[in-house]
Amino acid sequence: MLVFIINIVAHAKMKGIVMSEYKKMTKVLLLSVILTVVLIILSLFQDLMGQIPLFIIRCLLSLAVIFLNRKIFINGLTPVIHASFNMDTLVSLGAIVAFIYSVAVSIINIIYYKGSTEYIGESELYFESCAIILTLVLAGKVLEEITRGKTSNALSDLTDMSAKTALLLVSGQEKEVPVEEVHVGDIFVVKPGMSIPVDGIVESGTSAVNEASLTGESLPVDKEPGMTVCASTINTSGYLTCRATGVGADTAFSRIVQMVSDASAGKAAISRTADRICLVFIPLVILLAIVTFTVWMLSGIGIGFSVARTVSVLIVSCPCALGLAAPIAIMVGNNVGSKHGILYKTAQAMESTGKTQIVVVDKTGTLTTGNPKVTDILSTENDIEHRDLLLSIAYALESKSEHPLAKAICSYAEKRFVKRLETTGFEAIPGKGIKADLMISGSKRTVYAGSESFIGECLIGKEGADSEYSNEFSAVIRRLVAEGKTPTLFASDSGMLGVIAVADEIKEGSFAAISALHAEDIHVCMVTGDRLATSEAVGLQVGIEPDEVISDVLPEEKAAIVEKLKETGKVAMIGDGVNDAPALTVADSGIAIGAGTDVAIDAADVVLVQDSLITAVDAIRLSKDTLRIIRQNLFWALSYNVIGIPLAAGCFYKAFGWLLDPMFCAAAMSISSLFVITNALRLFSFTTTDPSAYEPEAESEEDDEES
Repeated sequence: MLVFIINIVAHAKMKGIVMSEYKKMTKVLLLSVILTVVLIILSLFQDLMGQIPLFIIRCLLSLAVIFLNRKIFINGLTPVIHASFNMDTLVSLGAIVAFIYSVAVSIINIIYYKGSTEYIGESELYFESCAIILTLVLAGKVLEEITRGKTSNALSDLTDMSAKTALLLVSGQEKEVPVEEVHVGDIFVVKPGMSIPVDGIVESGTSAVNEASLTGESLPVDKEPGMTVCASTINTSGYLTCRATGVGADTAFSRIVQMVSDASAGKAAISRTADRICLVFIPLVILLAIVTFTVWMLSGIGIGFSVARTVSVLIVSCPCALGLAAPIAIMVGNNVGSKHGILYKTAQAMESTGKTQIVVVDKTGTLTTGNPKVTDILSTENDIEHRDLLLSIAYALESKSEHPLAKAICSYAEKRFVKRLETTGFEAIPGKGIKADLMISGSKRTVYAGSESFIGECLIGKEGADSEYSNEFSAVIRRLVAEGKTPTLFASDSGMLGVIAVADEIKEGSFAAISALHAEDIHVCMVTGDRLATSEAVGLQVGIEPDEVISDVLPEEKAAIVEKLKETGKVAMIGDGVNDAPALTVADSGIAIGAGTDVAIDAADVVLVQDSLITAVDAIRLSKDTLRIIRQNLFWALSYNVIGIPLAAGCFYKAFGWLLDPMFCAAAMSISSLFVITNALRLFSFTTTDPSAYEPEAESEEDDEES
């Protein structure tokens, strides 16, 4: 066992964990090991020296080990004054009882029996047991520190990667300053290979930025003027000039570090349950130890045996594993989550997310990109010339409108360098559409753009125009609406010109995310403020049935719907916008897409750094895995005590001769803690959801033919 402890220390040094507290513990452990080894050797060669010198040396060496590990006694015995107990209380009592008993027996032997070996045998002295107990307990604490170091190494490495200086642009000249001196509004430059010092907006230049420190994605993200950059990310290629928007603790990276730190330090409900168990368990063990000593003394078996059983009960019962069961798993789970862009704000958030039974998703910005784009251009004459003319007319009309759909059409036209026609007599009809006069092919014509009903009104009474509208475009419009697209109709005073459809594109991975949630036996429904036809069409594309789509709802209505769903199970709300904030707050678990608004992020319990719904599945899965590990740890810790305490107390001694030596009890306690720690470290093997496993399979050629 001592060789095992030395290997622990060597392993920790090889890992390079340099925490100051850890360094102190390592030195104490090494000295304790050396002194304990000397004690064991002396006990093996006691016949080579007198009993009195041997008693004195063994007493002093064990006292030295006690002094080195005095922190255990301070932590364990000080709370007893206030009728409180902790993990170190039982260890402290066990070690001190073993030491005092050994000293008392040694003094009696020296005074009354002149150090006679006939009076006392080595098995009745526990100097070595006292030293080994403390050394093994300290070894367990070092193991815990190693685990804590592993769980924080990733964030520490990222912090080390953060820029320590920044290149400010002052009067056209580059000036290097400490990153702490950068203020919001300052202009800074980032050269290829440099770490971006603060959050900002690109003013000029283009580049690819490695954002793995924030999102976990290894592929660089292209940046151009107007796009945001974040502190701790790496500029891989071009030269960027940026304006600072977030510095110090206000950067995205600093907030991530703080979230992970807060969550690791917090306690989930299941962890507080373990604490409550310990508060009752420790006094019961002390009472059991007293009963054990009394019963064996009354049996006449002798004080040495009775003390050994008492010490064994105290040591084997130490609930270190019980105390570590939840905190270690939560620390590891949070670290794994941060690596994959999943930030649990609190330990409670991690626990509640893993219990999710119902997921409510917003549509715009969550299932879809939130950026409408042109999907279809259908003109009355299906050729390139007429399609281009339709787009030119649409560009001329929509360029004077502020509607989001108008902006999508204008953006599409600008990317294709379409010429914008001059308009006169522009008029916007609220809730219906727009009309204006345009010069088309040298003649002035009145054109209209808007909804189906508006265009129908405009064409009524115009010869041939109304029948052309009803016959040729009604079916097309129904098809576009069924596909979740919003059609804008264009017409002139002589008849229909065509239709341009705009749709909010489905985010990549949305279908896979919904399928993965269903695979986890989680009920999914969509709640959105969009109209029913579009919402149902989007739902079908991502795998949500029409009867699970709730549309045309206001923000406060979303919160009421979530509140109602909570009556049937644990609800997680996933959203990104200001209108999702009330529902995120009401839900058992509010999950905000990281690309969303600050209001949504502040209201949520879990923040997804990546703008991907599949990460929400990982957040739920990781939380479930963490809860499973905690339950396994608690089961092991309680089972260990249920088995160990009767053996240590000697309940089976007279019937079967079964006993647990105090030193073995200390080793078993350390191994129990090691098991809990190792079990928690299994979370590092967590793998993210593979979207390709849930993508719909392409139909075979035979299926197509049959269709």
